[in-house]
Amino acid sequence: MDVAHPTAGWEQLGPSFYRKVQLYTQVFDQDLDLDNYIVAGAPYSGAIALYRDEGKLVAYQPTRTSKPSIDIYSCAGGEPILSIPWDSGSIKGLGWSEDEKLLVVTADGTVRCYFDLQGEFTQFSLGNGAEDSGVKSCRFYAHGLVALLNNNSLVSVSSYSEPRPKLLAPPPEGEVHSWSLIPPSYTNSRSVEVLLSIGQTIYVSDATACEDRGLDQGPFTHITVSPNGKFVALYTKAGRVYVINSTFEENLSEHDSKSKIPPKYVEWCGKDAVVIAWEDEVHLVGPYGSSAKFYYDSGRVHLLPDYDGVRIIANDRCDFLQKVPEDTEEVFKLGSDSPASILLDAVEQLEMQSPKADDNVQLIRPHLVEAVDKCVNAAGQEFSEHWQKQLLKAASFGKSVLDIYNSDDFVDMCETLRVLNAVRNYKIGLPLSYEQYQRLSPSGLITRLLNRHEYLLALRIASYLRLPTDKIYVHWASAKVRLGSEDDDTACRKIVEKLSGKPGISFEAIARAAYEEGRGRLATELLNHEPRAGRQVPLLLSMEEDELALDKAIESGDTDLIYFVLHQLRRKLPLASFFRVINSRPTATALVEAAAHEGDGDGHEDTAMLKDLYYQDDRRIDGAAVFVREALRQPESRTAGDKLALAAKLLADNPKENAFEIGAVREANLLLRMQEGFDRDLGDNFTGLSVNQTMFKLYRLGYSGRAKKIQGEFKVPERVAWWVRLQALVAKRDWNEIEEISKQRKSPIGWEPFFNQCLQAGNPRLAAVFVPKCTGLEQGATITMYEKCGMRVRAAEEAVKLKDGDAWLRLLEAAGRGTNEGREIERVGGQVFGGRGR
Repeated sequence: MDVAHPTAGWEQLGPSFYRKVQLYTQVFDQDLDLDNYIVAGAPYSGAIALYRDEGKLVAYQPTRTSKPSIDIYSCAGGEPILSIPWDSGSIKGLGWSEDEKLLVVTADGTVRCYFDLQGEFTQFSLGNGAEDSGVKSCRFYAHGLVALLNNNSLVSVSSYSEPRPKLLAPPPEGEVHSWSLIPPSYTNSRSVEVLLSIGQTIYVSDATACEDRGLDQGPFTHITVSPNGKFVALYTKAGRVYVINSTFEENLSEHDSKSKIPPKYVEWCGKDAVVIAWEDEVHLVGPYGSSAKFYYDSGRVHLLPDYDGVRIIANDRCDFLQKVPEDTEEVFKLGSDSPASILLDAVEQLEMQSPKADDNVQLIRPHLVEAVDKCVNAAGQEFSEHWQKQLLKAASFGKSVLDIYNSDDFVDMCETLRVLNAVRNYKIGLPLSYEQYQRLSPSGLITRLLNRHEYLLALRIASYLRLPTDKIYVHWASAKVRLGSEDDDTACRKIVEKLSGKPGISFEAIARAAYEEGRGRLATELLNHEPRAGRQVPLLLSMEEDELALDKAIESGDTDLIYFVLHQLRRKLPLASFFRVINSRPTATALVEAAAHEGDGDGHEDTAMLKDLYYQDDRRIDGAAVFVREALRQPESRTAGDKLALAAKLLADNPKENAFEIGAVREANLLLRMQEGFDRDLGDNFTGLSVNQTMFKLYRLGYSGRAKKIQGEFKVPERVAWWVRLQALVAKRDWNEIEEISKQRKSPIGWEPFFNQCLQAGNPRLAAVFVPKCTGLEQGATITMYEKCGMRVRAAEEAVKLKDGDAWLRLLEAAGRGTNEGREIERVGGQVFGGRGR
């Protein structure tokens, strides 16, 4: 069969060429009158949604149901991918997101977001008075929408995943003849901007203000913004088209359609041409006002704009209208003498075994690399498999002549074309252009195939492109548990058999799908095959499988995960049930206890939790310890005494085994009573202090007798008592008392602590008094001690006594030979170390 030359469908508009490529034929049944339907197409050659126009009377058709529905098709038509019965009110907006979510907006401001082409949806409300005023119409962009209410208010939603409807600046009163929007990604304010035709002019409204652009050619029946947000096309009632920049500062071109009938569509074809469609007639208006016309005999056509062109939908065909890519134009344009065009001709000559093939290659030899690259790129832009092959043959022929050529781009293009040709098949119906595929990305394409349940093709493409396949298997399994008819055991066995050994599989996601479908037992069985406890546990908790969730967390050994489960259980279970769950699990009990000890992280333990835990576990000693710690923190002795009494009561049931603890509580109670007396008699606060702290405070205040009484009552060791007394005397700078102590012959703690404490407190004179009393010191330690006190002469005397010449010389150097101190040091050691001092 002869294949038409690519230029057969080209139209020249000014300096550029445009082409209309037939993608599919026999798209819809002939009895489906597209004139009666609202049609919306997803970006990147995605799905098409049809909904019967409520404003038109439709003749009864026995073959079609009269119940309203939203039917979703591929671009190839045929049987619907999904049919959504509709009984939820009048539809005022039908559109798609960039990731192929179907958005349906009703008159009362309800928005449904169908996210998987299988009927699953989320729902939210526009609010902001939409329910009272009613929605008039909607406009959609990649990840958001704007709704125009009947009172001219504008409600914006910037994200479908986290919808937060907000009012935009209100436009002036008056009829809105038409309107459009500029997405946030193309505005300076990074906020959506709405263009409204009111009166003779255009108003631009954003989040903060509504401004008049000062036009006088209106009113405009159609406003449309180019895909890159830089240009705006305006269509007037008189049939004129104005193309201006989006800042409304420059009128770029005009065109008179000479039609008194308002068109159905005014859309952009790429970023530099405008398409106007009536019932069966399509005008393509290029730069500088040039135009071309296309006619359709099959009736009403609908335009579905895309980033790099526009799809034209009719009953009997689906066409793609786009600007001819530069590389394609350079290769195929009639009369072209570009190196790429000559290379393509050379491969055709080679097929005919003509010697001209080699002549052509030699002619372009200096530009052969460029020619090969152009042929590779042009192959990617072709929808015809014949011309793809011819261009790749030309590129292969050219690179075989070259000594050095990087074939990576050639190989990548071959892979890409195999993928594109597979999804363009009418059974799949995704006629992606090369540019659309680059924007959608291979992973995005696989997601679209999964939404259509084309698992085999998705697996083949993922394997071919060396992409992960785990998402495909999980999606298949999730669909199986939702839609399959097998019993739980059979479904689980088949899924596990299919997915065992596959890397990265998340059984948790499959189990969640089963649980959401009401198959709890299947979900639990599937979770047993999930190797990551961090994924198992949250789902088990949501399934009310609390004890199983706790067991899985404990098995994992992840304390953070166990704490998470315990926190969730503590929030939703009564206290008795919570303790009943953890009592048989020592790890959980230990972590609850540790968490209660840490409390809020500021050193304040959760005493209530500890008391309940120890009571449930019959741990009386630990429970008493909590009361004792509470008593020590009480500012009032009476309250502290009550706490200690409760501790004693807990211990009293078994006095023999708890003898030590009972004694400790009694001593604590005695200390509290004595402290209460000190508070009353001395006018200071002693409650809450330990025994040592109480003695320290008494010594510091000068009540040594009372301190010794405390020592006696609580059998404080003599060494400890001396340490406490020394620290208290140093703290109050009672040097006389310390000097009196120095006259004693012995000290239980030795005399070195006295030296250190006095020196640190800034009294080197008194510290030096204790140097001779220190015994058991290392050789030369007394020299260092006197030196620390600033007494170099005394240190030198010690050096002479110990016959340490190095130390004596060091002291002499430190003092300076000419100083009085230096001369005194020389006098002390001159006779012993005379020779070393010179």
